[in-house]
Amino acid sequence: MPPVQPSQHFASCIPRNLKMAASKLKLHYFDVRGRAEVDRLILAAAGKDFDEVRFSLEDWPSHKPKSPYGQAPWMEVDGVPFAQSLAIHSFLARELGFHGRTSLEMFKIDEIVHLLDELFTLAASNYHIDDEEEKAEDARKIKEQEAPKFLGFFEEILQKNETGYLVGDRLTLADIALFDACTGFLSDYMELTHDYPMVQHNVELVKGNDKIAEYLVSRN
Repeated sequence: MPPVQPSQHFASCIPRNLKMAASKLKLHYFDVRGRAEVDRLILAAAGKDFDEVRFSLEDWPSHKPKSPYGQAPWMEVDGVPFAQSLAIHSFLARELGFHGRTSLEMFKIDEIVHLLDELFTLAASNYHIDDEEEKAEDARKIKEQEAPKFLGFFEEILQKNETGYLVGDRLTLADIALFDACTGFLSDYMELTHDYPMVQHNVELVKGNDKIAEYLVSRN
């Protein structure tokens, strides 16, 4: 019998009829907010229960072999592992009602999330610089040169949309991702000044969501 190709084997493991309300989700990530916090915020906004496995950097070698591609985060859906943070964000947003209503809204939301990931990647690279002087100088450049450029993009998107939200007239993945950028890991690399009133308002809208507000009080 010829060997089964990896893609065929993996496809055979994917649940054919996903029912999110009954599905069991398990999120695996380091014991920090990082790239998994957007997922936690979506799940909180939806009121969806999930299990979570958090581990330290020191314990990562024992968890790495369990991840699909040797990277974190990853998420199990009814026991089947899936990876790549942006893919996880998008999946949860679609299934839990925080993605676009039309294909063009989905396009715009994905565009914004990928744009934010560019800034996240810059900050993550800075985080791993060992030389303290080099690290400080790189962080200064991100905060003074790169972050204002991105914040300007989001300010303009919000001005054009005129609803307070980045896309459409309701809370979506785009708003949740921007909120996390402004209040989470990236907050050390940007200054949300009065030059960005629409972004400030958007952050307050997300923070004011009842379920997210409840989560923020209790989160680690």
